[in-house]
Amino acid sequence: MTLLVQEGAMTVGELAGRFDMSLAAVSKHIKVLEAAGLVSRRTEWREHVISARMEPLQVVDRWLSGLRSNWAMRLEILAKIMKENDNDD
Repeated sequence: MTLLVQEGAMTVGELAGRFDMSLAAVSKHIKVLEAAGLVSRRTEWREHVISARMEPLQVVDRWLSGLRSNWAMRLEILAKIMKENDNDD
């Protein structure tokens, strides 16, 4: 997935050439990513070209962003409490 995001669309053969895996194994991985909606496939002549789909990852990123801000706030409160406890000693 990272490779597709960084370098753009690739054929299944090009992807398979980047990994120490068989073409069949790479195809299985691509099918899993397709089922998850993370990549799309188009056919150009006899080759299948795989592209990253960023939309699902953007949804997850927005969700994680909310969690990050919540945890940042909690950690700030914890740091303040710990500082207060150090000052009490």
